[in-house]
Amino acid sequence: MPSLPFSQACENNKAPILAVLVQAFSQTKHVLEIGSGTAQHAVHFAANLPHLIWQTSDQAEYLEGIKARCEQEGLFSNINLRLPLTLDVTTPWPVDKLTPYIDAVFTANTLHIMSKNMVEAFFIGLGQYLPKLKTLCIYGPFNYRGQFTSDSNRDFNDFLQRRDPASGIRDIEWICELAYRQGLSLEQDTAMPANNRLLHFVKV
Repeated sequence: MPSLPFSQACENNKAPILAVLVQAFSQTKHVLEIGSGTAQHAVHFAANLPHLIWQTSDQAEYLEGIKARCEQEGLFSNINLRLPLTLDVTTPWPVDKLTPYIDAVFTANTLHIMSKNMVEAFFIGLGQYLPKLKTLCIYGPFNYRGQFTSDSNRDFNDFLQRRDPASGIRDIEWICELAYRQGLSLEQDTAMPANNRLLHFVKV
């Protein structure tokens, strides 16, 4: 059996994230995960939130690994787990058949990898393609009033920008503004391990 893509960070944070999602997604039925990565989150959350349909997605280059993990670890035991869609936030989202059902979105460790234009496209896409959306959860590091919350986050931001100058840790105020333009308001901002946050937005 070929080795699966693996993230130690996902293993470390999946339990604390789940503890928030249990409440945040308690009234939702169909979650679109944007940027499923290694699919470790998807398999774990689908198993522990059986009332949900968990739809994975990512850019094309990551789909093989997501599909492999879902097939090897999730599909036989988690009938609510779905194989990935190819989704690039800057192009039309392939969710036409799912539009009547998707009422929640989850994304982890994505916005600081994206350029600012891509972050804007992400939020515009929520409003354009997901009319039934009522809950959004975003996990990752954020700045407050333009300030890093820790030295490790500052170092991480430097690493990101050396690799890609368009990336970087985003200001929570800007994220909240983008969300508000799509009718979403910040319901809860929860501190998470390793100086990360989980932002829970709801439709207003």
